[in-house]
Amino acid sequence: MKINTPVRRLFLRAAELIIILLVLSFLVFALMYLAPGDPAEKRLTSQGIAVTKQVLQAERERLGLLRPFLVRYAEWLSGIVRGDFGISFKDELPVSGKLLAGLKNTLILSAGSFFLSLAIALPLGIAGAVLKDRIPDHLIRILSFVGNSMPNYLISVLLMYFFCIRLRLFPVIAAGDLKGLFLPALSLAIPLSSRFIRQIRAELLSQLEEDYVTGLRLRGVKESDIILKNVLPASLGHVLTILALAVGTLMGGSVVIETIFRWPGIGKLVMDSIKARDYPVILGFVLIMGTIYAVINLLADIAGGILDPRTQKKGE
Repeated sequence: MKINTPVRRLFLRAAELIIILLVLSFLVFALMYLAPGDPAEKRLTSQGIAVTKQVLQAERERLGLLRPFLVRYAEWLSGIVRGDFGISFKDELPVSGKLLAGLKNTLILSAGSFFLSLAIALPLGIAGAVLKDRIPDHLIRILSFVGNSMPNYLISVLLMYFFCIRLRLFPVIAAGDLKGLFLPALSLAIPLSSRFIRQIRAELLSQLEEDYVTGLRLRGVKESDIILKNVLPASLGHVLTILALAVGTLMGGSVVIETIFRWPGIGKLVMDSIKARDYPVILGFVLIMGTIYAVINLLADIAGGILDPRTQKKGE
């Protein structure tokens, strides 16, 4: 009995996802194992304990750092399968609880940045395609180029200086409310919306050159109806894939922004964990980010195939 092609593709993508996550977990665990620095010594020093050879050896034994690499990896992986991310080296709290608390705030920041990017990019991307090679299109392209070329940290510093220090409209340290969310979200949204504008414009221009658009124009259909009712829906499959890739970028790229604005997200948590050599938290962060990125891409592939069946035919 032949398996239905969409079901087969879904099964294969899910299997690929599992393999990718296994390889990712092994590589990251190996990098943590080979990384310089001693988590046991870092923990003892941070607590003000005199570090002697005997004390250090006992702390390494207690943290499980003396066991062979493959044994430690197998124990960690078996815990992950059961939903146990281990115990933090820094404060001996469950890693899963710390990651979930930070992940909630990071998801809030990413969602705010994502929708703010769409609010900026969709009208400007459509305007750039409709007004191709006119003055508004040139201005939009210049702005998108500038926004895309500026790194997040520079945008953050400029926004902080202008809105926090000069105008005093927002707090320098972001509080966990809507007012504290705006500047970190805008810092992520500016370069992201600049990429969206260029990609949406290019996809719409590609659709506008299709024969069905010429046919609609010959039939006397209004240009606004052609754009909104035909061209834009036809572009959704490719645009959705672009947006899905951006979600993963947002989740990972929020690390610097959260550190600058002191937003209590998972990015700030992992930066503090890197300084403390808190490897269980770092490993959990990488695995969660990898899983989110892979799942979002899988869902985008499925949704893109539904919205644009041509993508499925290309993959068959």
